[in-house]
Order: sequence, then structure tokens, then C-alpha cells
Amino acid sequence: MAKATIKSKTGALITVEGSEKEVSDILSTFERTAAVGQAKVAIARGRAEKKEQKKRASVSDLVVTLKEDGFFDKPKGLSDISNALEEQGYICPVTTLSAVMLGLVKKRLFRRKKADGKWVYGK
Repeated sequence: MAKATIKSKTGALITVEGSEKEVSDILSTFERTAAVGQAKVAIARGRAEKKEQKKRASVSDLVVTLKEDGFFDKPKGLSDISNALEEQGYICPVTTLSAVMLGLVKKRLFRRKKADGKWVYGK
């Protein structure tokens, strides 16, 4: 009678006893399922890495980058901000930018005040 001991991924030891053919069949089945499981894990990792690579910067991230670059040393209006983003290749309508800037003001990353009847944003 043949005997085999298998160690699983979790560390459990499995002992199989039977004829040589039975033990051989069980071992080959175990190895196939382990290989399939490893392949699935590798595919999932690859997908996750691709997803991270495709991730775009949000509009608020782009605006904060402008702030770090000194763009807001003087207060700027929404159209000024939109034009600055367009120069960098990002098209952002003023209507979208309005909500983004309000969110950043609420997070206290920016201040806003009225100048000549329009909101302007600065440090």
C-alpha cells in the first residue's frame, strides 16, 4: 500500500493512503488545483496592477498641484483655474470646477472671497 503526505497552503498536513494508482491520481489532482489557484492569483495581481496604472488624477488633485506650484499666490477666479488646467492638457469646465473648489474650501485647503461680484480662490 502506498502512502503520501501533502502540505497545503495553510500548513495542514494531509496523509493519503491507498494503492499506487489512487495515491498518484490524488497527488496529480492536488497539483493541478494548486497550479490553477496560483494562476488565478497571478491574473488577479496583474489586473490590480493595471488598474493602478490607469488611475487618473482627480480634478481636486490637479488644483492642489497648482497650489503647490505657487499658482494661487494671488487670488484666482474659476476661469483662471480652468485655463491653467487646460494649459496642462486637462479640460475641466467651470461648472465642474465650481463644485471641486467649494469642496476644497470646505476641507480648508483654500480660502475664497468675493471680489467684484465673483468668487476668487487663494491660499
